[in-house]
Amino acid sequence: MNVPFLDLKANYNSVKAEVNTAIQNVLDNTAYILGASVQNFEKDFAAAQQVKYCLGTSSGTDANHLVLWGLGIGPGDEVIMPANTFIATAWGATLCGATPVFVDCHPESYNIDVSKVEEKITLKTKAIVAVHLYGQSADLDPLREIAKKHNLFLVEDAAQAHLAEYRGKLIGGLTNAASFSYYPGKNLGAYGEGGAVTTNDELLFNKIKKLREHGQSQKYYHETLGHNYRMEGIQGAVLRVKLKYLNKWTDARRSVAAKYNEGLKSLKKVIIPKEMSYAKHVYHLYVIQLNDGSLEASNKLRDSLKNYLTENGVNVGLHYPIPLHLQECFKYLGYKKGDFPNSERNAGAGLSLPMFPEMTDEQINYVISRIKDFFNN
Repeated sequence: MNVPFLDLKANYNSVKAEVNTAIQNVLDNTAYILGASVQNFEKDFAAAQQVKYCLGTSSGTDANHLVLWGLGIGPGDEVIMPANTFIATAWGATLCGATPVFVDCHPESYNIDVSKVEEKITLKTKAIVAVHLYGQSADLDPLREIAKKHNLFLVEDAAQAHLAEYRGKLIGGLTNAASFSYYPGKNLGAYGEGGAVTTNDELLFNKIKKLREHGQSQKYYHETLGHNYRMEGIQGAVLRVKLKYLNKWTDARRSVAAKYNEGLKSLKKVIIPKEMSYAKHVYHLYVIQLNDGSLEASNKLRDSLKNYLTENGVNVGLHYPIPLHLQECFKYLGYKKGDFPNSERNAGAGLSLPMFPEMTDEQINYVISRIKDFFNN
């Protein structure tokens, strides 16, 4: 059997007729940039996330930039964020000319360790980025307290967390602003690049709206510096169709995760994801950790399991093999190996298993059986 890491074709086939009609409507109306399809999606997504405002953008990376840019982050400022995340989180700060300041992740949630944030605050700190990694919310209450105490902005990188919840409330409107990604593989994925900013702050919404479209609120009258971060009409149309099914797909992901948990919990050298008491996990990724004592031994075990599964038709992934503080592009920041041990362990011992809402029981059981075979042999 061959089990894909995700199956975009199966997902497309499940909504093919509706999506094709929506795309044809955009073509018929020649509304290729923004337009009614994007505006309608923005309204629907804001309602889905229970937030007042949503702005569609050209990518999740651009949304990261717009959030911090809209908050006035600039050269000389520092932005605190986890070392255990995709690098686009950091581009939000660097594109503003600010400096990313990394913090280790919590050993169980894999999100930013809130107990280590305050020690990183300096007179230059202007914002904290809470990443909801793999689809699980960061612990926002203590981060809000820290932000309030030090007069800092708190924002969410929700690229992997559509419909995730924190203490019974949907993420996306629980801080100053949030950024989302609709990269095709995301829980809510476009057919190309796409992203969004959500906020309950009307002034910030209006400012970011100008920044998104060349600093203008009226065509050819540019009131501020800006950029072209607009969403395409076709992406808005596709996303609006798929949004109707996101609750169903989220439930399916959680069901897949529950079956993985049950099947793998007895393996002593496998650490299954922990859903924190404050979170509703939406499982953009299902990441196990291999534990064979030292990081070096765990890394070897992870790589051996990865190779075994690949040879047996199970497609797996690594998210993310190099933590941000050890990336070559951030060498100038002066971090070194050993600075953030939890993030380094995640990078060296983590393995992402196939996860998509259309997974069959046969596929799930095959993945579990191959992992068990590996350890039994």
